[in-house]
Amino acid sequence: MKMTPLAAAIAALAFTSSFAVADEPRSGGTINTIIQPEPPGLVLGMIQNDPTRKVAGNIYEGLLRYTTDLEPIPQLAESWEVSDDGLVYTFHLREGVLWHDGEPFTAADVVFSADEFHRELNPSARAVLQHVESIEAEDDHTVVFTLSEPFGPFLLSFEAGTFTMVPKHLYEGTDFRDNEHNSHPIGTGPFKFHNWDRGTVIELVRFDDYYEEDLPYLDGINWHVIPDGASRAVAYENGTVDVLPNGTVENFDIPRLTAMDNTCVTEEGHEYFSPFAMLWMNNREGPTADKRFRQAVMYAMDREFARDVLWNGLGEVPLSSFGSNARFRHDGLDPYDHNPDRARELLEEMGYDNEEVRLLPLPYGETWTRWAEAVQQNLREVGINVRTQSTDVGGWNQRLSEWDYDLAFTFLFQYGDPALGITRSYLSDNIERGSPWNNVGGYENERVDELFNEAATAFPDEEREALYHEAQEIIHEDVPVGWLLELGFPTIYRCDVQDLVTSGVGVNDGFRDAWLDR
Repeated sequence: MKMTPLAAAIAALAFTSSFAVADEPRSGGTINTIIQPEPPGLVLGMIQNDPTRKVAGNIYEGLLRYTTDLEPIPQLAESWEVSDDGLVYTFHLREGVLWHDGEPFTAADVVFSADEFHRELNPSARAVLQHVESIEAEDDHTVVFTLSEPFGPFLLSFEAGTFTMVPKHLYEGTDFRDNEHNSHPIGTGPFKFHNWDRGTVIELVRFDDYYEEDLPYLDGINWHVIPDGASRAVAYENGTVDVLPNGTVENFDIPRLTAMDNTCVTEEGHEYFSPFAMLWMNNREGPTADKRFRQAVMYAMDREFARDVLWNGLGEVPLSSFGSNARFRHDGLDPYDHNPDRARELLEEMGYDNEEVRLLPLPYGETWTRWAEAVQQNLREVGINVRTQSTDVGGWNQRLSEWDYDLAFTFLFQYGDPALGITRSYLSDNIERGSPWNNVGGYENERVDELFNEAATAFPDEEREALYHEAQEIIHEDVPVGWLLELGFPTIYRCDVQDLVTSGVGVNDGFRDAWLDR
């Protein structure tokens, strides 16, 4: 990847800041940060978009956390064993864990969360659960998952946003989407929900009965909602906020902000997610149902311009459907370079008749708006009649969930292993109205289904690689989605905010360990 001056500066600053010497952690203080855009809700598992994960990852927890090397570490499960045949996973839960309403967390909550809540609502968890034959509570603190066949990445699937633990006593027997507790989420995490002043701030406060001794150190976190990008940058400059999570300021403001005194920056904390920007293409009807049109879109887009100019050199242009951090990526595929002439040839070959195509931007700030404008210009230059239809976050969620679009920006997490984060976008049995995080494009290919399903449980890794390579070759030809950019996401923060990023999911669970050296 070509490294711009900004990317080089961030790398250097991250390196030097990692050697800062801190005192012993101390308790007290509230961190002010920003959430952009305002999330549509805070119930993880039911809602999986990035703003929800950032805030609610400090309210809810999973059985495991993960290091920046993606090694599992204890969270609600303090230990676990795997049978020799790779079929039985036994989790030993921490004792003395309480929900924020004071009720005890038990193995019954794990069974309910996985077997009922997530099977109904969560496409990411469902992709894992299809390999699970049974989930049983042996006692209040022991849960046994029995798989129907070995599934190599199973232990990577228990992060809070993917396998959220939800309270059985509040959700069992209810309409999950209409449950009264959705407006006041109850988790087991280090912080509990206090108040949501819509359009202004989401306030979390310390959970005094948290099971980890001395944690959290902070009294609370205030997630400020500031719609204007320039105002978000000013809020950091004038000291109103202490932490700028990824995506909260526009990329063109990053060089100025990272040059300020008492400012640190890191790109760590996204190893688990590997955020991957894509352009959904409706495979069901209209011009986008023709793979030649979808190929033309890929050739028309100038993705290097988007990386170098709009994202200041942060990130990497992906070769195909598997990002560079994904296991088993096929590096032998021919890239879709910026080639407007080839795009025009494909459009002429298919007989494209100037039918209008609707482009739905991602409403996450000015950088994304500019990106949609750049793509619109690229497409118009090759003769595609494209019209942008902007909406807010709620409208974006609804439009994708109802398949009411032709082209639409999104970014999804790849989760390290293709069976966890990539497969869901291409499997035909993951096509279902009501979610913007499954196979929204409606892509159906029987052979790809076979390959992905077989690869998920194949052994050894050489066999998985061969299957995934064949699947990538087919997908590369079919272009069911447009592969835009592996996103580079810096987190900017005051240097007196200590231990902010301590896992592979960054600020999504980082405030549990954070403290203020003031």
